[in-house]
Amino acid sequence: MIKKTIQEINQKIKEGNATVVTAIEMVNIVADLGKEGAAKEVDVVTTGTFGAMCSSGAWLNLGHSDPPIKMQKVFLNEVEAYTGVAAIDAYIGATQLSESHGMDYGGAHVIEDLIRGKSIDIRATAYGTDCYPKKELETTITIDDLNQAIMLNSRNCYQKYNAATNSSNRKLHTYMGALLPDYGNVTYSGAGVLSPLSNDPEYQTIGMGTRIFLGGGEGYVIGEGTQHDPIHNFGTLMLRGDLKEMNPDFVKAVSFKGYGTTLYLGVGVPIPILNERIAEMTAVKDSDIITNVLDYAVPSRNRPKVRQVSYEELKSGSIDINGKAVSTNSMSGFKKAKRVAEELKNWIDNSKFFLSEPACRLPNSGIFKPMRESKKILYVRDIMSTNIVTISINTTMHQASKIMVDSSYDKIPVISDAGTLAGIVTSWDISKAIAQDKETPIENIMTKKVITTSPNNAIAVVAKILNQSHISALPVINDENKVIGIITSDDISKLLARRY
Repeated sequence: MIKKTIQEINQKIKEGNATVVTAIEMVNIVADLGKEGAAKEVDVVTTGTFGAMCSSGAWLNLGHSDPPIKMQKVFLNEVEAYTGVAAIDAYIGATQLSESHGMDYGGAHVIEDLIRGKSIDIRATAYGTDCYPKKELETTITIDDLNQAIMLNSRNCYQKYNAATNSSNRKLHTYMGALLPDYGNVTYSGAGVLSPLSNDPEYQTIGMGTRIFLGGGEGYVIGEGTQHDPIHNFGTLMLRGDLKEMNPDFVKAVSFKGYGTTLYLGVGVPIPILNERIAEMTAVKDSDIITNVLDYAVPSRNRPKVRQVSYEELKSGSIDINGKAVSTNSMSGFKKAKRVAEELKNWIDNSKFFLSEPACRLPNSGIFKPMRESKKILYVRDIMSTNIVTISINTTMHQASKIMVDSSYDKIPVISDAGTLAGIVTSWDISKAIAQDKETPIENIMTKKVITTSPNNAIAVVAKILNQSHISALPVINDENKVIGIITSDDISKLLARRY
């Protein structure tokens, strides 16, 4: 039985005798030597990840103005920061958007600009007090002007991430990037074999006080991250670091179309090999890490699971979905994650970085609970009409006219020979054709580009679509593009009348 202590390993690091390898290298070492041999041979395994970490931000202390101000609102390059804690402390979140640049610039960009030494425009307002009489402030600062610039991230380094795809007939813009229609692509995130928490899934070495690589400087784990869900292998970390020590190579602001800003961040965690069990866990391979491919076409927290897949498959460039080869694209930077692990290895090899003993281990039980909603949100499926009338693509204009009169519907979906939605025809379409003395199949007068909805869309979303598109009804379709219902502006009006 191999047993080591962090103190013993730190002494070897100090003397320059520690054996340090990356998590990628550890896979082959354990395969060759076995877990016992690897535990004898290796002292530290370095991990790394580089990807979008939205739940990030920084505490900034601006120093007191003269006369002093107690900031009620403060904007950095027109990005609002939170000020409800003290006079001149502010927290800027990575996903907060600029008031003037929208989704093109946000808190993540302010953080990166500060690290790069760029000037930041500050604008603050206050209500004024006897001890803080100043009501307005405008100035320009750099990171050197700040007393503290402390990165404090509530949720980073997911153990793994769900992959994303899109079964709908339109492109979706998400925090997982652009998802092409009809399962056109799959996007995924995470470093797989290099993932810090996948290399210590039992949290034997990672805990409160663990010293880490964060954004190119030293940082610390200060506890489990929000939404920490170790039961389902979705552990997270809460992290702290000093912006003044960080390297912009490992901190990058990004804007996703249709979603907004996020912060790409490099994080590396050293895993001390204290025993054979830890050595065995740090030999995790991409093929061992399994995740779900979820369908983002369904606007729900419980998105359908399309299939399970390993990181090895995801990294291969394509996976199979319903017999179709679908390309996969990583939202993380694996090359940069390798660089993080190698940089951390270099620090330890050169006695510039020592391991820390956690004050306590992270919890390995508990699950992430959904929000408790006291006011029920209604969806299309709750109020759509399922007693629908449809017509064939081969129906004549006069036949369609009679069906409309008999059914009292003035908008009717048109169905193809295959049973899928082909178009929609309205009483106006028919009236216009009759006025022009046309006797023609419905196919020639129907609207072919039909705006549709899923049964899982929220009513508020559908109301917005109806209003913006200047229409009064939407066919409801399933995943096979078959009409399963219809929802109208009258349905929504009646719902509101009943509720209010």
